[in-house]
Amino acid sequence: MSELNQLINEQLSWFVIAFTVVVIIMAIVLILQGSKLGKMRRRYETMMSGSGVEDLESLLIDLKNQGDMLEEEQKEHKALIEAAQVKMRGMKSKMAMKRYNAFGERGNDLSFSLAIVDDNRSGIVLTSLHNRENSYIYSKPLEAGESQYPLSPEEKEVIALALQQI
Repeated sequence: MSELNQLINEQLSWFVIAFTVVVIIMAIVLILQGSKLGKMRRRYETMMSGSGVEDLESLLIDLKNQGDMLEEEQKEHKALIEAAQVKMRGMKSKMAMKRYNAFGERGNDLSFSLAIVDDNRSGIVLTSLHNRENSYIYSKPLEAGESQYPLSPEEKEVIALALQQI
């Protein structure tokens, strides 16, 4: 046992020096980590200042709630836009008109045919026939670009012109 005590006494100075070096290294690491933590805390406080939120968790929860609300509003807007597009396809917005002299008499081209159709090729054809004594107006419905009533060449022409706009 005395040999063991003698060995420990001889090596004790080296152990103390080694442990001292380890403690100094750990103290340096502790100081560096403390300064990094201080910088991080200052950046965190700078980020959180002026937001009206106490901590980062509350801020993230608020941002998630706002994102969810925006997503819901986006879905509502998308539905409204799709509904508007469906309505627009049904609007009678494609028109064509031709003026002509229906009776071959002297005078101006006071007769006309007007086609008003939508994107589904449905709509109406209005025809006004004018002569010296009278004026007549006819309307004929259109479904899929066709009418159940006989069409004059002028009416067929204005329907074709209106359908070219689709």
